[in-house]
Amino acid sequence: MAADYPEIDIAPFIDHTLLIPTATPAQVEQWCEEADRFGFAAVCVYPTYVRQAAELLHSKNPKVCTVIGFPSGATTSATKLYEAQEAVENGATELDVVINLGWLKTGETEKVHREIAEICEATGRPVKVILETSLLTDTEKKVAAEICMDAGAAFLKTSTGWNGGATVADVRLLKEITRERIGIKASGGIRTVHQALDLILAGATRLGTSHSVFLLQERDKLEKNDQ
Repeated sequence: MAADYPEIDIAPFIDHTLLIPTATPAQVEQWCEEADRFGFAAVCVYPTYVRQAAELLHSKNPKVCTVIGFPSGATTSATKLYEAQEAVENGATELDVVINLGWLKTGETEKVHREIAEICEATGRPVKVILETSLLTDTEKKVAAEICMDAGAAFLKTSTGWNGGATVADVRLLKEITRERIGIKASGGIRTVHQALDLILAGATRLGTSHSVFLLQERDKLEKNDQ
């Protein structure tokens, strides 16, 4: 690895993500096997595959993460709450919940707070709130972050990946706002090991990526070249 980067094992930071619309049970099985083999923090799958992932990872270290209100965040609060509760019943141990951006943009912050707080309280699972930072001003990011922390979120997550991805600037801003009180998940567009390391150094405590195995292979090649 280049001298600019410390030796960081990126595997424990990674949520091994499979959120393509065409995902199959065979791919879920592959993702779970890879998560266990490489020591990733979690697999992140659609709700329909939570039960399968939970069965495959039973008694293993990787957590089972799923998405709620994905990707728009514009489903009703009752729908999100039901979706979250059902996911937990099926074995999800972490929930990535998309914030209602329309409410945030129009200043309906009490609704945003109530929705996230209800999910946190009802499920008792770590909630990563997806802010979709590429669609927010810095002021809106700060407002959203404060609301979500107060509502009980365990992480702030940058992006769904459907409207742009994680940036070092956004991770730094979220770290400044959170002061390490909760985690930060950078997600969307993480395709190189240098991107991953830059985001970790900026303050990310989780990385959401579907390129997880490639990142480890790239890291190994770079380390060999440095020898």
